[in-house]
Amino acid sequence: MGKLEGKVALVTGSGRNIGRATVLKLAEEGAHVVVNSRTNQTEAEAVAREAQARGVKAIAIVADVARKDQVDVMVAKAMSEFGRVDILVNNAAIRPHKPFTELTVKDWETVRGVVLDGAIYCTRAVIESMVKNKYGRIVFFTGEGAFMGGSGRAAVSAAKMGLVGLARGLASEFAAQNIRVNVVSPGSIDTSRANPEWYQGRTPTAAGIPLGRQGTVDEIAATCLFLVTDDGGFITGQTIHANGGVAYY
Repeated sequence: MGKLEGKVALVTGSGRNIGRATVLKLAEEGAHVVVNSRTNQTEAEAVAREAQARGVKAIAIVADVARKDQVDVMVAKAMSEFGRVDILVNNAAIRPHKPFTELTVKDWETVRGVVLDGAIYCTRAVIESMVKNKYGRIVFFTGEGAFMGGSGRAAVSAAKMGLVGLARGLASEFAAQNIRVNVVSPGSIDTSRANPEWYQGRTPTAAGIPLGRQGTVDEIAATCLFLVTDDGGFITGQTIHANGGVAYY
């Protein structure tokens, strides 16, 4: 039996890259999975089929996590299919870069909507089920840019750091209900870049990483797996920096 046999996991933004790798890693340990994409049903269904090939149940749901109504529909579908959600991995994110002096209210609301509001909407939608079942594992994703800072990243960094505070608050509030909440902060990861303009011509590389290479999506997925299984049973309210040894605090 796998470490997550019979559990149900919802991973947002899981049509590709870290989200896809996390879905498959959880499925390999026996978790049934809900694959989410903001718009790409075909991509989400392809990942769901990959998960099913590992012997678990999987469904694909298109939903924009920045829209509470769509999040509620997604979670309702998951509950109808599986009856519970035990694990929530809030992976959906956007990372537009823009000088702070050019930042508009709409720009900020767009970033906050996906990164922070979306995480709150998803967590709020599943938490009562977790409380009822006396079991829950929640993971948020931030990033080293939030800790290091960087030109043009203020809005993203602010939203991402909000997740750290959210995790700490939830970890304290729900520890007695056997619900653990943690944050993963990936460093430079070798992924496909759907929006190269976000990186202002500076695609992330291995520069400055003590281990001398970028991380892989499977390594980040393995970090998530550790946190949601009993292997990480005494860890809650923490931020795990999976970044190859980069020090910035």
